[in-house]
Amino acid sequence: VLQKWVNREISNFDYLIQLNTMAGRTYNDLAQYPVFPWILRDYTSEELDLNNPAVFRDLSKPIGVVNEKNAKAVKEKYNFEDPLGIIDKFHYGTHYSNAAGVMHYLIRVEPFTTLHIQLQSGRFDCADRQFHSIPATWQALMDNPNDVKELIPEFFYFPEFLENQNGFNLGQLQISKEVVNDVILPKWAHSPEDFIYKHRKALESEYVSAHLHEWIDLIFGYKQRGPAAVEALNVFY
Repeated sequence: VLQKWVNREISNFDYLIQLNTMAGRTYNDLAQYPVFPWILRDYTSEELDLNNPAVFRDLSKPIGVVNEKNAKAVKEKYNFEDPLGIIDKFHYGTHYSNAAGVMHYLIRVEPFTTLHIQLQSGRFDCADRQFHSIPATWQALMDNPNDVKELIPEFFYFPEFLENQNGFNLGQLQISKEVVNDVILPKWAHSPEDFIYKHRKALESEYVSAHLHEWIDLIFGYKQRGPAAVEALNVFY
């Protein structure tokens, strides 16, 4: 598979799906759901320029420290010693992929809606915590080193998860009183289909093709544990 990818016989998307499968990740287990990277950092421009390297996320860093400002807090957390010596040191107390995160992204489509409601003891979680805007989700990642969710494959092929086609009452935001309905898209996306088309194009771009291996090292490769993980600020609880 690696050789096919290097020879460009398979796409970046196919390569990631196959890596996920080999790593034991599967659509049949929310706790081991396929994981894909955030690849863009520009969710505010009117047009998305895929020839400009500045629009892409730094794939060599875990999502928790893509914003340099968070690195200090993350290092401090790692340097905290458990007085009882029971807990191993870690940079992040949560994970880049978990069942709650998958339900968070897919809340508008069944069976994930029902699973989310079950997880929240029979009702929707409060509106401010719902997945309601792609630009706001990215901003929250940049501001908060404790939020380290990567993406799921649906961000690259499934426009329906961005629309509230079932008309679920997801509540309203506390401050702006805005009703949570369809997911708010970046300015450069004119519809859910347009977002998926451009996002997939970004995934297959030259920049991502040249840097994707750096992210793979963090998630599936040698930077998962040991000294390389510590150096890369990539140790999870």
